[in-house]
Amino acid sequence: MTGLPLPPVPEPYYLPFHYGALHNIGVDFLVDPGPVRALLADRHPALAAADFDGRACVSLNYQLYFAQYPTGGGITEEVEINVIAHPASAADRVPVVDYGQYARGHDQTRLLGIARLHVLCDNPLAIDAGTRLYAEPKHPGWFTTVLPSLNAAAVHDRWSFVCHRAGLGPDGLRRYDEELFAVEADLAGLDGEPVVNTPVTGYGTDPDGRLLAGPLTVHQPYRFHPLDTRTADRIRLTVGRAGPGPTRHSGAGPGPGDPTREAATDLARLVGDAPAAGVWTYQSAPVAAHHRPYYAH
Repeated sequence: MTGLPLPPVPEPYYLPFHYGALHNIGVDFLVDPGPVRALLADRHPALAAADFDGRACVSLNYQLYFAQYPTGGGITEEVEINVIAHPASAADRVPVVDYGQYARGHDQTRLLGIARLHVLCDNPLAIDAGTRLYAEPKHPGWFTTVLPSLNAAAVHDRWSFVCHRAGLGPDGLRRYDEELFAVEADLAGLDGEPVVNTPVTGYGTDPDGRLLAGPLTVHQPYRFHPLDTRTADRIRLTVGRAGPGPTRHSGAGPGPGDPTREAATDLARLVGDAPAAGVWTYQSAPVAAHHRPYYAH
């Protein structure tokens, strides 16, 4: 037989990995392709950046998800810093689409996928699984958030997440107050549309330099909000470093060998002052509701 073997699935993992619930916001920026191409050449040399009318696309992807296991459940938060890219060897098979067409799922080849530059996560098991299964550059981080919720009716169409620095120790995740970057999104009153833009192909490069591709399928449509010069200010991205207090400032570089601070530095370099081009959101539907009590006697 000819062809490529499937990558191994190391113990104790089992694929596919099923999400019990998913709450997700992604923000896309159309940026200068030069720095993107340079970073891709270093991190994922088999990939080429997608070209959207002369711009590259950097995508921030925050996820809050639940998974159920035989012995219980687990909740994970993570954020990916991605570049939209495709295998360089498949350039002649990539459809010509603009950003709006890509965001709406018009690339049915799914060659246009996410090249993960950094993934920061608060679950040590998920860090290990993402690294070993999908060659994700995955490291510890933790998050403070404000998300739309049916359990807090005053929060409508407003999302925010702050990514904080963290480390791994023998007792698990070690949280630090330092803020690496933050996103605030006010989508109230903005027109949105349902889009079927999955499966999303996630690309990783393993320690041997081999390119891995793993699809993620979301079983219901996303909500896509295209942005323009009138609405781009609904998204605010702040990149910086801070000490124990709340003060943030831009431009500080990473500590030696610190991949979490490197994520913030790369994000600042790639995005700069580019406005957001689009936002996509997903919230799992509730499966049950515990109602208000009443007096029975």
